[in-house]
Amino acid sequence: MSSYLEAFSKWLKLKIYQLEVTLSVYIFTPIEKFIFYSVLFLIVSLTFIATVLYLPQHVQFVLSRAWFYMNGDAPQESAAAAAAAAVQHIVAKSAAVVTDTVQAVAAATGGIVREL
Repeated sequence: MSSYLEAFSKWLKLKIYQLEVTLSVYIFTPIEKFIFYSVLFLIVSLTFIATVLYLPQHVQFVLSRAWFYMNGDAPQESAAAAAAAAVQHIVAKSAAVVTDTVQAVAAATGGIVREL
């Protein structure tokens, strides 16, 4: 486990060194480095947050447009009906499984209680 941690640490140090040499951060004063890394962190974190929040909606929109261009009608109605049917099927099956499990546990518990 520690070898993986050491390998990751070495890799991270190498990437930081490459960044500092490539962008000449190594010649900055500590205050300038702090400002540089703060701005870099802000840009990366905002990009990540925007990607997480908006990429799924964008992909869904692009797929719906591709569906429309290929088939000529929007899939929302049929997809919603199929999803509702699938959810109803899953709920019915899980209710049946839960009922069977409860009955089996009740039967086993009743037998154990009679033996005691």
